[in-house]
Amino acid sequence: MKERIYSKPIANAIKDFLTEDDWRFSFDEQRGMIRFNLSIKGKIKKINYFIDVTKDEFTTYAVSPLGADENDKEMMAAMAEFVCRANYGLSNGNFELDMRDGEIRYKCFVDCEGLLPTREMIRNSIYCPAAMFERYSAGIVDVIFKQATAKEAVDRCEDPAESGLRSLLSDMVDDEDGGEFGDLLARLAERLGISEGEGEEAEEEADAEEPTQIKTDLFGTEGEDD
Repeated sequence: MKERIYSKPIANAIKDFLTEDDWRFSFDEQRGMIRFNLSIKGKIKKINYFIDVTKDEFTTYAVSPLGADENDKEMMAAMAEFVCRANYGLSNGNFELDMRDGEIRYKCFVDCEGLLPTREMIRNSIYCPAAMFERYSAGIVDVIFKQATAKEAVDRCEDPAESGLRSLLSDMVDDEDGGEFGDLLARLAERLGISEGEGEEAEEEADAEEPTQIKTDLFGTEGEDD
């Protein structure tokens, strides 16, 4: 096999990070490819990682062991729609669907031209895909087993956090009483884009006044040790 040209300093920085954090991994010296697995929460329990190092960059791929059936056109179309809907607004990486074999993966690209990646850059490239699979794995499974449409599956993955927060805030205040806590609830709801109004009038006001939301929460590494 012909040896690929890749940055050994970048590869060494990634290997040092993994070694210091006690990860078990393998490294292909000829190709500059690092491989390891990671257990995650959710309906998909484990994802397979491939970090591809090139001359001035590296790309982290997290691959789902569960994929769509490439011979089922309906499933492939639904999964393609799911990936498009899930990807909309993401600021760090994206899901990918291989239309040839149904493979599903998440990709993070890191440009290292003129610098070595920091520990935080490497850490984010690994934990971001894990966080996204934890958030969307239930939807992937629902689409594969045809338990939901692509839109329903994405909505189920993205709504619980907002619904849970709304419920928690509502429990903290007496809606009839109002007061300072009621004002706080209203301000938080407005900032988070949660409409407290009811009926068509409230929906029309929300459509007219609320800006389009951009997804930036990666549900990344809260509680993780460096």
